Amino acid sequence: MAGGGGLVLGIDGGGSGVRAAVAVAAGGPVLATASDGAANVRSVPEPVLTERLTRVVGRVLPPGRPADLVSVVAGFAGAGIPGRAGDAGQRVAARALRTALARHGCSPAHVRVAADSEAAFAAAPGCPPDGLAVIAGTGAAATRMRGHRLAATADGCGWLTGDEGSGFWIAREGVRRALRALDGRGPGTVLVARLAEAFGRPAPDPPSLRYALVDGALDAAAPVRLARHCPVVVRAAADGDAVAVAILDGAADLLAGSTAALRPRPGEPLVTVGGLLGPRGPLLERFTDRVAGWGLVPHPVEDGLAGAVALARAACAPGAGPSG
Repeated sequence: MAGGGGLVLGIDGGGSGVRAAVAVAAGGPVLATASDGAANVRSVPEPVLTERLTRVVGRVLPPGRPADLVSVVAGFAGAGIPGRAGDAGQRVAARALRTALARHGCSPAHVRVAADSEAAFAAAPGCPPDGLAVIAGTGAAATRMRGHRLAATADGCGWLTGDEGSGFWIAREGVRRALRALDGRGPGTVLVARLAEAFGRPAPDPPSLRYALVDGALDAAAPVRLARHCPVVVRAAADGDAVAVAILDGAADLLAGSTAALRPRPGEPLVTVGGLLGPRGPLLERFTDRVAGWGLVPHPVEDGLAGAVALARAACAPGAGPSG
């Protein structure tokens, strides 16, 4: 493997966007970062993913230095089971990444496609090999790491069949509870008017509001688009709306339940990441309270970018970390 004089590239691709960073393999601060659109490899078409990766790689790679890139680690949402070549997510991610690198004349000795949770967990202080990582952003999953590798997962099943407690789940629950309030099936909530306004469909009467909410949700049916309305529910909860508060409490319960399924051990590292559980995340305090009884203290990180860089650096030193 190439020595510390070369460059490493870390990539973190999620449901809301992809970020890339280049750094010197031997250590030191990141040299450049770039971002682009969503990069969940199971929901973003491969040609679109390839173009987005091509753009971020081009933005961070120093001009005239493609041969200096010695190691790449890219963590993706939807990447399936890392190391299992037959997984559809792995195939899409690997092809898109290789194509993006080749377009810039890069042929690094080490290229690894990882799960987004692997990259996130590696961002913990000291880059610990074993522990738990919980992701809650557009989607949601709890994962267990062993030797820097994904060993087990709870949820992360996508917006249609899982991702319980995610931004999509919260936004969808907000629409559902608002419709129940309109029908008289549930308590009143400010979410009725606020979501209608967020959808750009304010209406003067209950029948009109009903269709404003239904049509607005349908127009935003793509998971990423509907998840963008999660902050409407968060703000309503902060303003004391009981229905919105119950939704956030329920989301925290679901995320804690996914964590519990992995049989956490007291004191083991627990990394949280994503818009809901990262630093200043609106569910972080609730989640922290729920896992405290298991002897766990979350370490929130902004995203998996720093972890991807750390893993790429580790691969440059024989025996110092996981290889691709």
